[in-house]
Amino acid sequence: MNDTSKLIQKANLLLEISSLLMVSGANTNRVNLSIDRFATALHVKASSLISHKTIIMTLTDEETNSGCTRVQNIPPYLINFSIISAISKASWNATEENWSLEKISDEIETIKKLNRYPRLVILIAVSLAGAGFCNIFKGDYLNMFVAFISTFIGLYIFQETHKLKYNLYIRIFLGSFIASVIASVGILYHIGAHPQAALATSILFLVPGVPLINSFTDLMDNNILNGMVRFTTGSMIVLAMSIGLFLAMFLFQLT
Repeated sequence: MNDTSKLIQKANLLLEISSLLMVSGANTNRVNLSIDRFATALHVKASSLISHKTIIMTLTDEETNSGCTRVQNIPPYLINFSIISAISKASWNATEENWSLEKISDEIETIKKLNRYPRLVILIAVSLAGAGFCNIFKGDYLNMFVAFISTFIGLYIFQETHKLKYNLYIRIFLGSFIASVIASVGILYHIGAHPQAALATSILFLVPGVPLINSFTDLMDNNILNGMVRFTTGSMIVLAMSIGLFLAMFLFQLT
């Protein structure tokens, strides 16, 4: 294999790692730090332009001073903090132990195959969290049950529409609308002491914490473009949530 082909292989691998980090919910600075560590292990210098949808990377070989530039689109985001943590740990090990290209590639393939929690476990855990929030807002056990069911079905719809590759904001709207409709039934039939608490907490599973937090950290790190894009994404998600909630309340004349 000639030097150019090997350099392209390294660039493709680093692009794959960058994309995986972005998709999993890492902020821009973390992506750059991880790539710099892997690049050090591979004896190259990496310069990247990371946007919300595309990564442009230029690698320069430290020995031959030859370079190559590659571009990769970022697939739809699917938050997974376990992958971010595993890649960060691998980047430190690669630097300290001077991993080869093949070793890094094998480790990334292993990380990509990390098992996620079973779908039913996620649905139940998130629904329990929604019921817990309902209790914090003075909901009784009946209100908590309504919040649990609303969250469960709303999240299920959100996941199903993700499988069907619906637009993100349509998925958010549908999840919010369905959860709000079910919680509104609790208000309509006066289920529990504070049915409004179930309605207010039924859509909290859609709150865009990761985009908003990453927007703040990106702005603090002077990654202005990504920070603004993520803030706009978070704002659009909140708007889609609000429209779903408002429409459900309008249909049941709760406004």
